Amino acid sequence: MTAIEHSRTVSVVGTGTMGQGIAQVALVAGHPVRLHDTVPGRAEAAAAAIAARLDRLVEKGKLDADARAAAVARLHPAERLDELADSALVVEAVVERLDVKQELFTELEKVVDDTCLLATNTSSLSVTAVAGALRVPERFVGLHFFNPAPLLPLVEVVSGHATADTVATAAYETAKAWGKTPVRCADTPGFIVNRIARPFYAEALRVYEERGADPATIDAVLRECGGFRMGPFELTDLIGQDVNEAVTRSVWESFYQDPKFTPSLAQRRLVESGRLGRKSGRGWYAYEDGATAPEPHTAPPTEPPAEITVEGGDLGPAQELLAMVREAGITVHEVEEDRGTRIVLPSGGQLALADGQTSIEFRDVVFYDLALDYRKATRIALSASEDTSGETLREAIGLFQALGKKVSVIADVPGMIVARTVAMLIDLATDAVAKGVASAEDVDTAMRLGVNYPLGPVEWGRRLGAGWAHELLEELDKRTPGSRYAPSLALYRKAYAEGGE
Repeated sequence: MTAIEHSRTVSVVGTGTMGQGIAQVALVAGHPVRLHDTVPGRAEAAAAAIAARLDRLVEKGKLDADARAAAVARLHPAERLDELADSALVVEAVVERLDVKQELFTELEKVVDDTCLLATNTSSLSVTAVAGALRVPERFVGLHFFNPAPLLPLVEVVSGHATADTVATAAYETAKAWGKTPVRCADTPGFIVNRIARPFYAEALRVYEERGADPATIDAVLRECGGFRMGPFELTDLIGQDVNEAVTRSVWESFYQDPKFTPSLAQRRLVESGRLGRKSGRGWYAYEDGATAPEPHTAPPTEPPAEITVEGGDLGPAQELLAMVREAGITVHEVEEDRGTRIVLPSGGQLALADGQTSIEFRDVVFYDLALDYRKATRIALSASEDTSGETLREAIGLFQALGKKVSVIADVPGMIVARTVAMLIDLATDAVAKGVASAEDVDTAMRLGVNYPLGPVEWGRRLGAGWAHELLEELDKRTPGSRYAPSLALYRKAYAEGGE
């Protein structure tokens, strides 16, 4: 089955922000579009709002005036459900309640013929469960658009238990013909993006709860060192703390309270206090008039060491640091060593890449965080224990400042910030691919387009190695009860295949 022909009618039920956006996408693609809402007058109001948005596109030169006029002529409000009878596709965007959606589609089946595709834009409910009440569940599919639908390219095409392959293909090809980037996905809690993205929020919240760092510092490290477009605290303030927490709780409950998806008590308290983010004027940050954004912790200027000694020679993901240190005019002595790689500072203290261990377990060690690209990173996080000597910490700070980096010193938390976040993203992505949720390519496409990650987690895993993520999570698992960080079987298999042991 190929894409639905442009001459065929596409109907949208539910005329809120998402429903209007989906209708606009289908309309601009060339379809006749019908809008329906159970509340009288809302369909007409939604049609007028869409026409006004098309006017703005014409003013901005993004849409031809003739194309706008033709599109408006194809847009029809429908006060009654039976006016959708000739639809080739009906997309639902109503309230996120299973009983409401099931009742709607049961009524739709009485109106449209059996060749009409029925689709839900749900982001949290089971596609299989919604289709369970239908006479012909084979023609039912999930079409999860991202808000705002006219602007964001990603569409998750979700196959329920009964969805026919031909129907999923038709939905995929139709979304593609509309100029979107569709990805295929099995019906799993959270689909691709909301399932795999949980650690981005959860690990930041866990570091905060462990008193590792404040929100502004965590956000800055993930942006300026990890390469993420926004930090998790500022992003959840934008999304809405209640919305983000509800998605986390839904995924957690759908996975039978799997520890990997456990919600945050700190975020729950924020929601209970009414601090929902930008929409309420205050969340993790304040947004009232005159409010100033808190500054991340940044260490003051410190004298760099004149030299360092590298024992072992292979810094793994941080290998580029050696060239950068030399370019900064700092002498690097390299010594052959069979016990692994260590950076030894003039004071005798050591500098090590975050690996899931803590500084307090070693004599005079400062850990530094993983970076997406050590050359492009503008900030680096360091962690040290109470037993780390002041001289060792000062030398470590001065070393990274000599490389042009701002330095944030955080508490002695295992895995630090970026490293533990990336390792968990790699683990969940590897597990999802192994379980047939989506292909590796579709997982990476979804995470790059759906949440603007600098790399897809599967690609990140290839670059860092499954062994790196597996070892870091094993170390975290030893130090954190509850199996939250226990590596998945899929990650274990990849790490074993890489290492041959």
